[in-house]
Amino acid sequence: MITCHGGRTGCPLASVPPGGITRGDVILTTMLDTAHLPAADRAAAWVAATGQALITTRTAFLERDRVNARIQAMALGPVQLSVMSYTPLSSQRTPRLIRQSDPEMYQLALTLEGQQSIEQARTYSSLGPGDLLLYDSSRPFTATAGPNLPGARTMLLQFPRRLLPLPEKTAAPLCGAALDGRTGVGLLLRQLLTGLADTHADLTSADTARLGTTVIDLTATLLAHHADQQSLLPTGPRQRALFEQISAYITTHLHDPGLTPSTVATAHFISTRYLHRIFQQHGTTVGDTIRQQRLTRCRRDLADPAQHTVPIAAIAMRWGYPRPSDFTRVFRTATSMTPSEYRTAGTKDGPEPLPT
Repeated sequence: MITCHGGRTGCPLASVPPGGITRGDVILTTMLDTAHLPAADRAAAWVAATGQALITTRTAFLERDRVNARIQAMALGPVQLSVMSYTPLSSQRTPRLIRQSDPEMYQLALTLEGQQSIEQARTYSSLGPGDLLLYDSSRPFTATAGPNLPGARTMLLQFPRRLLPLPEKTAAPLCGAALDGRTGVGLLLRQLLTGLADTHADLTSADTARLGTTVIDLTATLLAHHADQQSLLPTGPRQRALFEQISAYITTHLHDPGLTPSTVATAHFISTRYLHRIFQQHGTTVGDTIRQQRLTRCRRDLADPAQHTVPIAAIAMRWGYPRPSDFTRVFRTATSMTPSEYRTAGTKDGPEPLPT
């Protein structure tokens, strides 16, 4: 994990061959392209570049042997528009980093390619191409991009929080929530952002200053629209849907000995802490859910007369217990019987049904 404060000694921004494209007054500047750097320097250079151009974060590339990243930026008056691509990574903005440096900015991210996730203000969102998301530099967040995927490509709009013509109480509840960029106001904003990157060469500085105001106004319109819609929704529908999705994933992966809260969280692009919070809201824990479902299926198979000749160790392995001693210990704790004792008693009545 690398932390850098842009421009500070100890995490220098690598020198990059000029990559800006200049036509007229407007420059889309390449601030970093790791293709020009030795592999060992790429992660630190990325953290330095984003700390200088955006905000400081703690960042870790998830595949150390495959670190590639690029960031370009252009000014729209007081607004900055960045285009970034990167191989899988995770980043955190911690309370400590916020205390050390906070520009009091809003950032609006548009996912162009890949899959990403972010958690801010106890709101978790999984993002795909076309999704927009607002987050606040003054609040901690955790973001992950493209685990087990080629990576991601994102446009990022950054502007001072004071410039948003909406009350903070309207925008704050939307931080961390996915906003649809495929229809309505979201589509208009998405088209404007991608159009600016595509046509920057034909714009003057006066054009971009005016367009910066337009972008902020359209962002405010999008947020106001979603704030109105959010007030009509029951609380927590996204978390409930995610709980059901994760529960189904656990059920279909009980055979995997490596099924743990950490692997479940990674598979759903969320932090382990957030995963535990979701299950706590439903009166259980991830570990208990995995253990209870495994034991339920083991008890069913042990009590099934048709499986009486199947070795107990094979049944245990079938449901994620590769070590017989571990299975016996867990089983006895839960049932006060050894697996063989349970099999002897259970086959008289037949297998118990699985819970629905």
